[in-house]
Amino acid sequence: MRGEWPLVPLGELAQNFDARRVPLSSREREKRRGPYPYYGATGVMDYVDGFLFEGLHLLLAEDGSVETTDGKPLLQLVDGKFWVNNHAHVLKAATDEDTKFLYYALSTVAIRPYMSGSVQAKLSQANMNRILVPYPPDERDRRAIAHILGTLDDKIERNRRMSETLEAMARALFKAWFVDFEPVRAKAAGRDPGLPKPLADLFPDRLVDSERGEIPEGWEVGTLGDYAINFDSKRVPLSGRDRAKRNGPFPYYGAAGIMDYVDDYLFDGIYLLIGEDGSVMNPSGFAVTQYVWGKFWVNNHAHVVQGKYPVSTEQLYGYFTFESVAPYITGAVQPKLSQGQMNSMPFLYAGEKICLEFHKIVEPWFAKFRACAEESRTLAALRDALLPKLISGELRVRDAERFLKERGL
Repeated sequence: MRGEWPLVPLGELAQNFDARRVPLSSREREKRRGPYPYYGATGVMDYVDGFLFEGLHLLLAEDGSVETTDGKPLLQLVDGKFWVNNHAHVLKAATDEDTKFLYYALSTVAIRPYMSGSVQAKLSQANMNRILVPYPPDERDRRAIAHILGTLDDKIERNRRMSETLEAMARALFKAWFVDFEPVRAKAAGRDPGLPKPLADLFPDRLVDSERGEIPEGWEVGTLGDYAINFDSKRVPLSGRDRAKRNGPFPYYGAAGIMDYVDDYLFDGIYLLIGEDGSVMNPSGFAVTQYVWGKFWVNNHAHVVQGKYPVSTEQLYGYFTFESVAPYITGAVQPKLSQGQMNSMPFLYAGEKICLEFHKIVEPWFAKFRACAEESRTLAALRDALLPKLISGELRVRDAERFLKERGL
């Protein structure tokens, strides 16, 4: 049924604003720090003190990173006030609804036939204008398709923001208790720590000297290996060829994220993955850390750990957010955080009762975090299934609307 909608060249459907782009060097951006996002081919690169564009626009990568892993154009739908360099085309249709529709329609197009350059891939403006886009003649169809797909994306975005908020709350609580010692300092100064009395009573009222500097009285300085369980021996690396033969529903993790999906799993539960080699440390010196759950496989480039009672895995997640791994990294060419070095990292133990109280507070936040992520995965799969059918005309708008309504969306 594909091709039921007429195919129209992109150049006839959107106005091009490439002439208004202005690239800024990193030095120039450093001097012009501000609140407005500065976009490149793949996303926000920086924030600057001015803007070139305002309102809803569509960005298509022009050179460098031009296509997705499945051969579609690299697209960004951006709104508000922003700046764009010369590595992304800037387009806008006659209406915001049509701009949104083009975003979804273009995401179904194979981009390689329109690319040039063997060393540096490029999507020239002329070639971009030639891209054939499935385009329903009736504006109501275009608006409805954009609305259906946009509704799913909006829900995914709300979940993302909720997850960010929940993670920030957990981070803030960990920092207050285990880094800044706020309840202890408040009690030492004769102030109300702002906690229920039974909880406040668990914290001491003075700080003492230690090899880690001042710490709450009665707390102990140990090592991470004392409070974390390591599961590295269960990891099994699979080559790309092996994974191609074993395609399935279970995520296959590497040091920095999901690399593939395979037909079996090695782990089932809530774990932390800590980058072992390659991607081991972010620019701030903290470990590349993944909070993962469910059934999954891990290669040998990420340590697999859980908290050891009474330290929860969620408390360990906070620990890796604030404890630099830079002093424990070896290897100048290939950075590595060995299991031994990781286990030797200092860990401040607050005692059983405080650790359990921390977990009691943050566990509902992390449960909601996991629920948001799982719902977003379901919504993304639904969007990806509906997208080609709606854009091609195979699935009628009214049927898709009824489908979503039945699911409360």
